[in-house]
Amino acid sequence: MEYLLELAASPAAWAALVTLIAMEVVLGIDNLLFISILTNKLPEDIRPRARRIGIGLALVMRLGLLSTVAIIVTLVEPVITVFGHPFSWRDIILIAGGLFLVWKATKEIHHAMAPHDEQVAMEGGSLQVSFSAAIVQILILDLVFSVDSIITAVGMTEHIPIMVIAVVFAVLTMLLAAGPLANFINRNPSIVMLALGFLLLIGTTLIAEGFGAHVSKGYIYTAMAFSAGVEALNMIHRRRKAAH
Repeated sequence: MEYLLELAASPAAWAALVTLIAMEVVLGIDNLLFISILTNKLPEDIRPRARRIGIGLALVMRLGLLSTVAIIVTLVEPVITVFGHPFSWRDIILIAGGLFLVWKATKEIHHAMAPHDEQVAMEGGSLQVSFSAAIVQILILDLVFSVDSIITAVGMTEHIPIMVIAVVFAVLTMLLAAGPLANFINRNPSIVMLALGFLLLIGTTLIAEGFGAHVSKGYIYTAMAFSAGVEALNMIHRRRKAAH
């Protein structure tokens, strides 16, 4: 209790908390985009449940990883060397997650270009399988983003309570934003392709990070914001043109 009171009275702790919350919310955008796109492929009546389960798993996983911070920190230590380049468990996880994300985004782009291929997944006999597959895929990406998120948090502060508060706040923000974001993407087909392009970019970045090529998140999110801004102008133009 005394430890928590000391943290509450420390300006440095509050500064670390605000910074970490902002960082966790930004990192959560990647996860949220994937969850929104994936759950939109499910029948409408079970989409909210799938989103809640996916985001709930993200919270459980991140809090679980926080309880093993000592182990998480060791994930950045090299465990294998390939052609003279050392790889840690974090690198391997990022590369695997990046490859999965690139594969998934590419597959979704193919389906978006050929919508008739999706009908099999929407037939009554396969709904439960589709739901289970969606949860498994969300769980895989939750693990990748959770490991990256916790390692980032450990690098910013050594206080576990600050990490817990930041993670809970970020996940609750994801929970509140998931429905509106998914509905917005579903109402605007052109946004789906843009979001899938973002996922390709994020997946490529994860692979690059895994191979030791650091890519500033600022560049990535600036490019995403610029693309989203251009698409917003296109949407306004199309609506005004349709009104006339």
